[in-house]
Amino acid sequence: MNELGPTPTKVSLLEIARTFNHIALASFGGGLGAWSREVIVVQKKWLGEEEFLSAMTMCRIVPGANQVNLAVFVGTKMNGLSGAVAALVGLCLMPVTIVMTLGFVYFTFKEIPAVKGALHGASAAAVALTLAMVIQTGQKCLKGLMPIAFFLASFVLNGLMRWPLLVTLAILAPLSLIWAWPRKKTVAA
Repeated sequence: MNELGPTPTKVSLLEIARTFNHIALASFGGGLGAWSREVIVVQKKWLGEEEFLSAMTMCRIVPGANQVNLAVFVGTKMNGLSGAVAALVGLCLMPVTIVMTLGFVYFTFKEIPAVKGALHGASAAAVALTLAMVIQTGQKCLKGLMPIAFFLASFVLNGLMRWPLLVTLAILAPLSLIWAWPRKKTVAA
């Protein structure tokens, strides 16, 4: 095992597609990041915790949907370009089909109280799954005063004050890079 996680082994395209289909369907309504971590890191052990967090960070920075970017990353790591395609098909095919069907049902029956109640329940579950992921990953990476300070600053700026994400990143990313930049160790004489 290397520093970032397990050494990659080639995984079948069917297994990649099935895994990402499972992630997509198990997290329907929200919590995709939490399920991705649970399946990719804990169950399948395709990535280590640090590598997953690094990949998620990069997937949030580059353009595109975070989980689609993660699927491409993991699929490529597991089986090259065809693995990336298998991961995308697994992640997107069934949810797109379900969303199209639900969209039809919603616009046809949106005034029925049971439909409104189901939507409220799904949103509560999504919030709970996201909170669970924050707690689990926070325990792993928020060690020390500065990581906690950067976390709190981003939460306050983006979450509470509702500053745009790009503005929050423009402020905090350079500061965090300066803080994390490797420094030469001085030898005491």
